Amino acid sequence: MRLTPTVAGLGFLVAILAVVPVSFAGPPGRVVRVGLLYPIVPNFDPATNPFDRELVEGLRELGYVPGRDVVFEFRSAAEGGPTRLPSLAAELVASRVEMLVAPGTIAALEAAKVTKTVPVVMVGTSDPVETGLVASLAHPGGNVTGLAINGVEMAAKRVQLLKEAVPKCSRVAVLWNTTVKSMMLGFQMIEQAAPTLGVVIQSVRVAGSSDFDQAFEALERARPDGLIVLYGPLRGDDLPRIVEFVARHRIPTVFEPGQGVRGGGLMEFGPSQARMARRAAAYIDKIANGAQPGTLPVEEPSVFQLIINLKAAKAIGITLPPSILLRADRVIE
Repeated sequence: MRLTPTVAGLGFLVAILAVVPVSFAGPPGRVVRVGLLYPIVPNFDPATNPFDRELVEGLRELGYVPGRDVVFEFRSAAEGGPTRLPSLAAELVASRVEMLVAPGTIAALEAAKVTKTVPVVMVGTSDPVETGLVASLAHPGGNVTGLAINGVEMAAKRVQLLKEAVPKCSRVAVLWNTTVKSMMLGFQMIEQAAPTLGVVIQSVRVAGSSDFDQAFEALERARPDGLIVLYGPLRGDDLPRIVEFVARHRIPTVFEPGQGVRGGGLMEFGPSQARMARRAAAYIDKIANGAQPGTLPVEEPSVFQLIINLKAAKAIGITLPPSILLRADRVIE
């Protein structure tokens, strides 16, 4: 089933367009050196970071023992922002890693610009065909493959969720990062869905961390009924600033997974980054055993999570309908 803005209900289960075969080869008999290029997470820490933990556990399931069969070279743009990603990717390539693992759209795009030969395993990248990372999901071509999200359709589904949670919602602001093409596509999809859903869309654009004061002023003036955040943080403190703002101004807000509800956002909707990290292990295994990334189909998630913060709903002063609560994968009280 294809997700569209007019489909009744949320349709959390989506057909996988292209799936990596389940077979695996296991450790190739040498130490596999994997470069990790992270945009905002400061450290590689499987003990505390769910993404790192699932990546390591996925490799363990395939027979890899960290330190014996696989070692990680880690670089993060948490300090300095995404402008550092090209130089960090170049450092990893120069260190002779066998492949790069790039979580998120920004990291994958920058890694792909730096190297056309070292395989890049993207994880949770939005719309890789439209952004030019791969030729197609079934036949990526080039040196990039991995796990992708249809961010355009996910954006429209978040509007549906907001409308269902706040039925009187008629004015929806969209905070989006103009430096990422997939977010522009997502905003365009929201604009297309708006008339069908009976909402008016306000665009609030940011191109850097310095734009947030102006963006927040625009939101205060507009006083929207709800907010959609389509944003890949440019700096480590961007997300806390957004969450603090929406909580303080009691704006019902839908975030991407892992981005908002713990700090006071109302909802998160999308695929699990941790689940995708575990699936990324299959790509690492195949490439380590000689597979060419251009021949490995890009996988899209089949299960999407809805997380609701009831405490935030009470603080905002809204009562969520039972229909949406029953479909939630997790409710924070």
